[in-house]
Amino acid sequence: MAHKITVLLGGVSAERDVSLSSGLRIAAALREKGHEVVCLDPAEGVFTRETERRLLAAGVGSTPPSLDALAGMAAQSLSPTLGTLPEVTEADVVFLALHGGQGEDGTVQALLDMVGVPYTGSGHLASALAMDKHLSKVVLRAAGVATANWIMAPANVAELDADDVGRHLDWPVVVKPSKQGSTVGLSIVREPGALHAAVVEAFKYDDEVMIERFVPGQELTVGILGNQVLPTIEIVPMKELYDYECKYTPGMAKEFVAELPEEVQSKLADQARRAFGALKLGGYARIDFRLDPHGQPWCLEANTLPGMTPTSLIPQAAAAAGVLFPDLCERIVELALTGTSRRR
Repeated sequence: MAHKITVLLGGVSAERDVSLSSGLRIAAALREKGHEVVCLDPAEGVFTRETERRLLAAGVGSTPPSLDALAGMAAQSLSPTLGTLPEVTEADVVFLALHGGQGEDGTVQALLDMVGVPYTGSGHLASALAMDKHLSKVVLRAAGVATANWIMAPANVAELDADDVGRHLDWPVVVKPSKQGSTVGLSIVREPGALHAAVVEAFKYDDEVMIERFVPGQELTVGILGNQVLPTIEIVPMKELYDYECKYTPGMAKEFVAELPEEVQSKLADQARRAFGALKLGGYARIDFRLDPHGQPWCLEANTLPGMTPTSLIPQAAAAAGVLFPDLCERIVELALTGTSRRR
């Protein structure tokens, strides 16, 4: 059955370009399946087909938009009026392709709940919880999901004691904004003298910054689609850090189905299911892990609206399970429409 679908994409977060790429691919895939699709950017309005073609050809790029550029878009954002736009209120379902910011922190989800429009992915509570790395780690630990030790940086960076951080976490550590994705503002710090600058940089993107014990080992991700755990994908970046450039530049990372002992694979699947349930996620999500040299998986975070770009991991995992991209997008729509995509 064909549906009227509005794809929300773009927005004004640091992950705007990623969101545009995800959303445009989703729109093309859903049209291929026979659905009526409109692309709506809260920052710029409804896209024409020509605009879609131009942006799709441009791709993601190797760096995120500047903070100044995002601030300018935010001043003209349509977000406060989204719930009144006919592209939203008259849609059978809204496909959320927004990454970071209000698109992933539960704000847009709550607005759509209020106007009664079905949408893809997790509900507003789960979205907010998963977006906050500190709170989500607390919940994950309570549910028996292993996650590395961490502390939160003081709001006044002058109060940061690097020696104290070293005593609690040892070196190296990972510094990252607590409510961002795509490794924006993230860095690995190997010695006390570099900590202050890394924290200052992370604070440019968020009002809270996490300092986390660095876990050596393999970079892995586990996708969940409905009740199905997708094949585990291993990522080998061309640089030490799987950063924004490596994630969205073709050839900057090798990604493949992980070959793991059955016991480790079973443990990863169990930890991913536990995380999905504990955070009250729905529809689909991606749970990221590091696997240490002893075979212990450590959960890094849960992504409630994972990327759907040409280099993104959920589409690769789905393909490994025999689910082509148009079918993946349609399955996500079905989960939203049947009410199984959210547990409030």
